[in-house]
Amino acid sequence: MQYLYASGEGAAVSIQAWNAVVGYVRAQRAPISVVLAQGATLAAPAWTSCGTKPKAVVFDVDETVLLNLGFEYDAASGQPWSDSRWQDWERTGIKQVAPVPGAREALAALRAMGVTIVFNSNRSAANAAPTEAAIIGAGLGPARHGETLFLSGDDATGSKKDGRRATIAARYCVVAMGGDQLGDFSDLFNAGQSPAARRAVVQSPAIAAKWGAGWFVLPNPVYGTALKGSRDEVFPPALHWAPTGGAK
Repeated sequence: MQYLYASGEGAAVSIQAWNAVVGYVRAQRAPISVVLAQGATLAAPAWTSCGTKPKAVVFDVDETVLLNLGFEYDAASGQPWSDSRWQDWERTGIKQVAPVPGAREALAALRAMGVTIVFNSNRSAANAAPTEAAIIGAGLGPARHGETLFLSGDDATGSKKDGRRATIAARYCVVAMGGDQLGDFSDLFNAGQSPAARRAVVQSPAIAAKWGAGWFVLPNPVYGTALKGSRDEVFPPALHWAPTGGAK
């Protein structure tokens, strides 16, 4: 929390990512969709041409464009996470948020290029109105549910985002995507891999080529799918070390 919500380093990493998004989109001349094509895999990713569809960039909301400062302030007191508490936050935490550093300026620059900004969030569709208000109030809008804001409950897949991504990609040429979780790019990243396998796949040549070149990750060391793994899963046994007890 100190890193993400208070540190200069965290702000710098976010601004760096947003500057990269703007630079990448500005440089595109013959864009290809960065949404994985239907039937593609992480081992064999495939993309589709855009034709004449208008350009869009798709972003997650929480900890990607919007910092949930009020909710995390409450969590920092030791409050355990619960869905009911989060739903209460979605409905009432409209003003206790802030834009991610760099986001407001980057979204304005992208819109000035004629690019549509679309938000794809796992906030609840039942709370669409307050979510719209939070985004707009932070200076990140416009956001209109069903047009430029897609939410959990918009289809039958719950928190999975690929169905919503397909809906967006059918309307737009998605030239870039940004998020703080791998699921903001493809649900395939959350298909039950071990932490080591998941880390390996993002480094595979075909996927590695997308980071910073269509797919942009924002920092989030506070919560989410990244925070998994036992001590031995995080630190491979072959690399374990302990002090020898002597000085030389």
